[in-house]
Amino acid sequence: MSWRRVTWVVLIVAVLGAVGAYACTDIVAGKLATIDGSVITSHTCDGRYDSRVIIVPAADHEPGEMAPVYEWIVYGDRRDLELLGEIPQVAHTYKYFNVAYPFANEYQVLIGETTISGARATANSDDAIMTIEQLEVFALQRATTAREAIQIMGDLAVEYGYRESCNLGECLTVTDPDEAWVFEVFGVGPLWTPDSEKPGAVWCAQRVPDDHITCVPNVSRIDLIDPEDTDYFMVCDNYITTAVELGLYDPDSGQPFRWKFAYGGVRPTSTSSRLWRVYSVLAPSGNWSWDHAAYYPFSVKPDEKVSVQDIIALYRDTMSGTEYDIMADPAWLVSKRITTYDEAGNRIRTYVDAPSDLCGPEPLGDIYTLIGGEIRSQRLIAIARCSYFFVSQARDWLPAEIGGVLWFGLNDPAYSPFIPLYTGVDEVPESWTVLDRDTLDRDSSWWAFGLTTKLVNAQYTKFKPVLDEELLGPMQDDIFGMQAAIEQTALQLYQTDPALARQFLTAYTCSRMNAAEAAYWDFVDELLFSF
Repeated sequence: MSWRRVTWVVLIVAVLGAVGAYACTDIVAGKLATIDGSVITSHTCDGRYDSRVIIVPAADHEPGEMAPVYEWIVYGDRRDLELLGEIPQVAHTYKYFNVAYPFANEYQVLIGETTISGARATANSDDAIMTIEQLEVFALQRATTAREAIQIMGDLAVEYGYRESCNLGECLTVTDPDEAWVFEVFGVGPLWTPDSEKPGAVWCAQRVPDDHITCVPNVSRIDLIDPEDTDYFMVCDNYITTAVELGLYDPDSGQPFRWKFAYGGVRPTSTSSRLWRVYSVLAPSGNWSWDHAAYYPFSVKPDEKVSVQDIIALYRDTMSGTEYDIMADPAWLVSKRITTYDEAGNRIRTYVDAPSDLCGPEPLGDIYTLIGGEIRSQRLIAIARCSYFFVSQARDWLPAEIGGVLWFGLNDPAYSPFIPLYTGVDEVPESWTVLDRDTLDRDSSWWAFGLTTKLVNAQYTKFKPVLDEELLGPMQDDIFGMQAAIEQTALQLYQTDPALARQFLTAYTCSRMNAAEAAYWDFVDELLFSF
């Protein structure tokens, strides 16, 4: 292929367009639900968020030292952090990985995030200071297990007040090498003050059974709660009293308290295309009804054990083959000329009805409206306005530095590779730590993947097969093909010198990130030349 560098600023700006939506998807699997015994969580950070990977090292702290509490961590790439308060610091904080929603620490505590709606009565007070991303920071700095992380976040939210950052409620999918949990938190209303001597948040966490999977697609998933069953539930003391005070539950109604209907804003008629899709793919024997999503069980046992590759496939899913496959709409069909040659070299032209190059799972702008498509567009798991994504593994048979790995990438997971980012890694390439989305920057990795997504999506049927067959597919296969050898080498090094093992993993991750970025820049240049 001929790789050419062309700067078409007008085209780039026009194709990129505006980015922004508060929507993320988490898929979770317990250790007995996975093929290799790893505990999996995952996350797409959908919208314009900080995708820089900043590794914050472990640190010791002096007695009496205070830890700052910030707002706007999620937008740290483009606005200054605002100091909301301070809390007592602990003697030692662990290394953690900071992005818009911090997602990992050195002990294989791994966290996915998905904003959820909620009852308007829970709207936070101006005096509340604990955003979900700040709670994640404190949990990752201080916890060695998922349960510890949940308790830390719950206690801090209750003491200092939960402060919504994007929507009324938040959900975190918290995992370690043994357990997977779903943690949800809401405010207690605008009248709360620190001096009220009342809890500043309500929260609950439910454990995903080891042989189950679940999905949280921006909707509350926790339903009936049994606080006595401490193997599967962690919950604040005020979870019912606050609901009564806010008028969200009547204890005299004779009805059981149901968390997602009281706090989560879930309605009996609520639907979720993403939840339906995940359950239908991983547990098809359930014969899931599209319009019954509000009553889906919290988690299900998959028909077959799942792999990381299975989860990645879901994050690249476009609902192909379902009644919601927008690309199957006949409105896309146009007459295309096909040129062939007979044995004598004579040119033969025929015409066939085929999908337009503009046909795609996410039609740009008003294109789908203009063609008058009949299939209703549904929210996909993978969307072009994604900032970053990952599928993580926590594994109890390996040292934490090797056992914890996030298959991480930038922009849309349907277009970008999942690259192994181990919890033992101490740095990433500089281009993965800088970001300015308002200025084209060839020294920022996000632009390589973001431009690829937007340009391919502009003529999907023409360019997506090229991306998959010539770049993404071979690259992803090579990454997974090397995993066993890389981890075996890292383990051998670890047994004699853990620091050397970390250096090895750091070099490997950096090499993969650099190689992927360079290949995608070359592909961008070819796409620009094609346009």
